[in-house]
Amino acid sequence: MRRAGVALALGVLLALVASPAPAAPPPDTCATCHLDTGDERLAQPAKDFRDDIHAAKGFGCVACHGGDSKEEGMEAMDPKKGYIGKPGTRQIPALCGRCHADAQFMKQYNPSLRVDQRAEYATSVHGRRLAGVGDLKVATCISCHSAHAIRPPSDPKSSVHALKVAETCGRCHGDAKYMGAYKIPTDQLEKYKTSVHWRAMFEKGDLSAPTCNDCHGNHGAAPPGISWVGNVCGQCHAVQADLFKRSVHAPVFAQMGNPGCATCHGNHDVSEAGDTLLGLGDKAACAACHTAEDAGGKSATEMRAAIGGLSADWEKARALLLRAEHAGMEVSQPQFDLNGAKDALVKARAAVHSFRTEAVKKEVEPGLAIAAKAYARGVRALEELAFRRKGLAVSVIVILALIAGILLKIRAVDRRQQLGAPGH
Repeated sequence: MRRAGVALALGVLLALVASPAPAAPPPDTCATCHLDTGDERLAQPAKDFRDDIHAAKGFGCVACHGGDSKEEGMEAMDPKKGYIGKPGTRQIPALCGRCHADAQFMKQYNPSLRVDQRAEYATSVHGRRLAGVGDLKVATCISCHSAHAIRPPSDPKSSVHALKVAETCGRCHGDAKYMGAYKIPTDQLEKYKTSVHWRAMFEKGDLSAPTCNDCHGNHGAAPPGISWVGNVCGQCHAVQADLFKRSVHAPVFAQMGNPGCATCHGNHDVSEAGDTLLGLGDKAACAACHTAEDAGGKSATEMRAAIGGLSADWEKARALLLRAEHAGMEVSQPQFDLNGAKDALVKARAAVHSFRTEAVKKEVEPGLAIAAKAYARGVRALEELAFRRKGLAVSVIVILALIAGILLKIRAVDRRQQLGAPGH
């Protein structure tokens, strides 16, 4: 049995050695030829594709363009072998969707990737114009993702990375000549670059700050309607959105055709929300509709005064405690307690979106009490400091007086000793 086993093993080994090695997969000749043409228009796509996510997953040119990459020369581009060449604008969504809309297929490569992009695109302004009126200027998949240098959105070099989205959208929407036929503004990118959202992302590095697709959608991109712009802003500003929905302004704004949040805060050029927006001052949003004589104007003035009072008291208490701390006094507890006044200020500013004076005052009053208590603690700390300094000064004077007395006593003793010495 042992000899039979050895003979069988030798037979299998000889069979493996004698059998020919599996042939290596034929090279993709598309890139080879395109790079050798000397024509940069043909060579650049091949260069770009080296870093494309599809190339990294093992896909070649024929996956999108068809043909036979095993053939050399023009035979590779035989229409009989499925060659379609450069896909037309109308073909792009279906071509990309052939894989990206197939859940079973996509599970092999990225199970977490959504497979409804093509369906969403059909609902977008771009998709509807492409399918409805055959508008070939609208954005398709390759307009945003590029054709041959597609990278994951998480890649900083990707054209759809959070830091690149605005510039990608702005290539079309910021081009007045290209967008001329559509009769829509082309200053969105310019305005966005002045917004608090832009500063949060590009100056503070907060990649969660909103950019174009956060408000307009990705593949289903469309301008928010008047009735749901608050829902868009409410994705981040949930408390304010909920208060606004239940306010008197919500139905009035809808009736007037005013787009909710954007009416007061701006659209693409959203500025940092400050107390100057409230009231009837030069920069106040309320002053656009209200005057000092109407109920809304009076309410706005009262809310501004209440918030301004709390803000001033909080700042006064904070400055006093900071002064005491720098003087060496232990004021960590009142400083901690003062955070409650800051929280009350934040809540009061959010309560403004209810447009009810009593709602704002309800948040302000506890904050005022906390700020007053913290200020009193700061006053006591500084009084204690003054007392200590006075006590120290008195102690120093007493000590110096004692030292002077001792010195005088010593000198007096020395003089007596010198007078009593022999020979004097």
